[in-house]
Amino acid sequence: MMLSTGLFHRHPLALAALLAAAALGGAWVSQYGFGLKPCDLCLLQRYPYLALVALGLTGEAITRRRPRPRRPLLLLAAGLFLADAGIAAYHVGVEQGWIAGPSACSGATTATSIDALREQLNGAALVSCKDTTFAFLGLSMAGWNLLYALGGAAVMRYLLRQPMESA
Repeated sequence: MMLSTGLFHRHPLALAALLAAAALGGAWVSQYGFGLKPCDLCLLQRYPYLALVALGLTGEAITRRRPRPRRPLLLLAAGLFLADAGIAAYHVGVEQGWIAGPSACSGATTATSIDALREQLNGAALVSCKDTTFAFLGLSMAGWNLLYALGGAAVMRYLLRQPMESA
């Protein structure tokens, strides 16, 4: 059963929250259901989606009474999708070796003593950002997330161009 597109035109911020929640759900299922451990960049990609869920739910509550702030909130939602796409693009670049990753993901050490090395190892990421733990159709999860986030931004841009309907 398909949802009416009119529903999304009336509640575009709820759609943003739904898209973000689906991305987070997929990440959590891959982590906890399939045992794929996330690296630091994988975890960083979740923050814009968490913000989108909060923005979408809060924005829907606010715009039910005052529809005027809907456009700026949709613009912010599009920006969050683009921010996530930027993090994902960086992650793909690290995976492909095009860009040097963050030092937390590299496994490099700056320790000058055994105690410093032990402390650094205790805080180190268990998964390297440059290692692809899962790929589907030749794309890593970061690559799929890049496409998904760009799609989310495109949907928000499309909804921004539509006349705003009141709920």
